[in-house]
Amino acid sequence: MNFWLMKTEPGAFSLDDLISRPGQIEPWDGVRNYQARNMMRDQMKVGDPVFFYHSNCEIPGIAGIVRIAREAYPDHTAFDPVHKHYDPGSSPENPRWLMVDVQFVRRLQRIISLAELKTHASALDGFALLRKGNRLSVMAVDARHWAFIEALETITQRG
Repeated sequence: MNFWLMKTEPGAFSLDDLISRPGQIEPWDGVRNYQARNMMRDQMKVGDPVFFYHSNCEIPGIAGIVRIAREAYPDHTAFDPVHKHYDPGSSPENPRWLMVDVQFVRRLQRIISLAELKTHASALDGFALLRKGNRLSVMAVDARHWAFIEALETITQRG
C-alpha cells in the first residue's frame, strides 16, 4: 500500500463537494504534470489512502482522508475542446493524461494546516509538501510521515 496527498482548491472542488457526489466518489481529473501523472499511472492502487489537501485558500491544509477507488484511466477532459483541461495533443487513441477515482473516507476532526505542518519540519524531513518550490498536486507520502500527520489530528492547537 502507498500513501498519497492530493491538492485541490476548495473553490474548484472541495471535500464537501466530494461528500455530495453519488457514492462519495469522483474522478480526479485535470492533472497536467507528467510526474504526477506517472505516479497515478504506475503507483496508485485501489484502496491506497490519500490526504485530501485544500490549497490556495484562507487556511491551506489537510481537510480529510479519501482512498483510491479506481486506478488510472484516460482523462476524458483532455479530449474536449471546450473543457478547460483540453489538450490537443491527447486523444482517446493515444491519451496523454490520466485520472483516478477517489472516494471519501472521513473528514479530519480539524484541518491540519500547512503552517502547523511546517512547525514539525524535523519530524517531517523529506515530506514533499514542505519542499520549497514543490507545486505538484499529487505526491507520495512516506508511511512514517502519514502516521505522524494522522497523530497530529487529535492534538489541540493553540494559536
